[in-house]
Amino acid sequence: MMTHADVEVDAGKKTFASGLLPDLIEALRRCRKGNLVAITSSDPSIGPDIEAWCLFTRNSLVDISVEAGRTRWLLRHGEAPANVGEDRPVGSRLWLYTNFDCNLSCDYCCVRSSPRAPRRALGLERVQRIASEAAMLGVKEIFVTGGEPFMLPDIGEIIAACAAVAPVTVLTNGMLFGGRRLQTLRAFPRERVTFQISLDSPTPDRHDQHRGKGTWGRAWKGIELVRAEGFRVRLAATVSTDEEAEEFSRFLHAHRVSKEDRVIRRIALRGTATEGIALARVDLVPEVTITAEGVFWHPVGAEDDDLLVRTEIFPLAESFEAVRRAFDREHEHQQRLAKIFNCA
Repeated sequence: MMTHADVEVDAGKKTFASGLLPDLIEALRRCRKGNLVAITSSDPSIGPDIEAWCLFTRNSLVDISVEAGRTRWLLRHGEAPANVGEDRPVGSRLWLYTNFDCNLSCDYCCVRSSPRAPRRALGLERVQRIASEAAMLGVKEIFVTGGEPFMLPDIGEIIAACAAVAPVTVLTNGMLFGGRRLQTLRAFPRERVTFQISLDSPTPDRHDQHRGKGTWGRAWKGIELVRAEGFRVRLAATVSTDEEAEEFSRFLHAHRVSKEDRVIRRIALRGTATEGIALARVDLVPEVTITAEGVFWHPVGAEDDDLLVRTEIFPLAESFEAVRRAFDREHEHQQRLAKIFNCA
């Protein structure tokens, strides 16, 4: 589905040499920072000029699509908000999407997980090989996510394989810790496994609106259960506004949740989200992310072509190097463009 833009610009036959630039400037004047502007043209050759212009003006090119022979460039007015990603060595943090099916249908899921989504499992055998090779590549943290990882019957073996080589954080909605799954959870080493459980608001209203009726209460029970079992728990909120972030921070402070165990992030305009922050690859510090389909730039777009780095996972060292090379190319390109107007 085509992403909605706040301003649409039909370039017609215009190029940057024949009048497109004034149209773009006028479009930006009509919108606020963070709004999306779409440029549509039947001439794909203007693409490099649009990309260069975005870099010069610090507007982010978010998406490129082609429909009925016309190309549509989607850009965000202004840079991404601060703290959409952290600056850490590429490869020190590794994300594994174990699966994409989920017991919930959250309306802003960045990878379109739901009970109807195909599982697309990474699989125990591949996870074991990834963990073995990651141990030799300087990986400091492994994040296991989905979908809902606890949908998998072999999630115990998967987490055990990862925890044997690095500390593991498991992202979950916290609602499936019963019966056999509870016994699986109890077998994890407390000093090596942390749980990051989603809770989007201090009260059920907003959380349940996005994730389904009754989910806030079930998530809170999951949080209490995991804490009672002796595990460290991080609480993760996905919010729409700074006001919501502040409200949730006060809630966490009241419940004596340390700052190290708070993850508050904005909705990303990817997956099933219809509004949120439009993030381009250039906005994100790469965090190597592996799914059954290949190696991605960052977990926020782990099924989007613009963040796909390579389809081959192994050898893992080559995948890590491919991400580093892509990151270096991004920086080299920006630095080269910045030098074009050097006047002395």
